[in-house]
Amino acid sequence: MLTGHCSHCHKVWTLETQQGVCQWCGKTAVCQDQRAQALRSIKSRANGRKRQADPNHNGYNQLDGDWLTYYKVTGYFVRHIRFDDREDWLHDTMLEMAKVKAKYEVTGKPLTEAGLMRVASYQVTEYWVKQRRLTTWLDCGNCSKAQRQKCRSEDLYSECPKYHQLVSLNAKADGDGEPSELIEFIADDKAIDLDAWVDARRILRGLPRRLVQIAYKRYAGIPLDRKERTYLNHFQGRELKKYQKALF
Repeated sequence: MLTGHCSHCHKVWTLETQQGVCQWCGKTAVCQDQRAQALRSIKSRANGRKRQADPNHNGYNQLDGDWLTYYKVTGYFVRHIRFDDREDWLHDTMLEMAKVKAKYEVTGKPLTEAGLMRVASYQVTEYWVKQRRLTTWLDCGNCSKAQRQKCRSEDLYSECPKYHQLVSLNAKADGDGEPSELIEFIADDKAIDLDAWVDARRILRGLPRRLVQIAYKRYAGIPLDRKERTYLNHFQGRELKKYQKALF
C-alpha cells in the first residue's frame, strides 16, 4: 500500500498502484507524497509573489533601466484611468516620459522620479479632458482659468451652453413594441428594401414557372441549354413588342 494523498481531492491514497481511479472522488489521479505537495506549495507561493510584483499582469516588471522606472511611476497613477483604457494610457505615458527625459538630457538637467510623477499627473488630467470632449463635446480651453476652476469645483459642466450629452448607440429604446438598441434604427444602404422585395415576389408569381426557373439558373451562374435560351429570347421579344406598342 502506497502512502500519500490523491492529487485531486487530497484524501489518503488507498490504491496499491501509483496511478488509478480514486475511490473518494472517482477521478483518475496519482498518489502524491509529502515532498510533491511541498514543491507544489512552494511553486504556488512563488507565483503569488510574481503577481504581487506585477499588479497589472502585463510582464512590464521585467523591463530594465529607465523603462522600468517609467513603468513603476505610472503604476501609481493607472488606477485613475478607466479599466478598458489603462493599457493604452500606460504605453502613451511611458513614451511621453521618454520624450521629456530626452529634452532634459539636451539641456543637461536630470529628470528625477518626482518630475516623472508630474508628467504622469499631467497625462491623467489630459486623459479626462479628452474623455470630456468625446462624451460631452466640451472644450474648456477657451474659458478663463477662474471659470475652469469654478466649473471643476462646483461641477457645472452640465450647465454649459456647449454641453451635449451623447447617447450610446447600444442604449435601449423603449417604444410600443419590444425594446431595441438605437443602432438598429440607423438607415443602412445595404439593408433590404422590403417594398421592392414584396413587388419582386408579386412579379415572380405572375410569370411562367419555366421562366422563373431559367431566371434562377442565370442568377446562380448555371449555363442555359439551347431550349432555355430560345424560350428566354422568345419571351424577351414578346415583352419588347408589348412595351413598344404601349409607348407609341
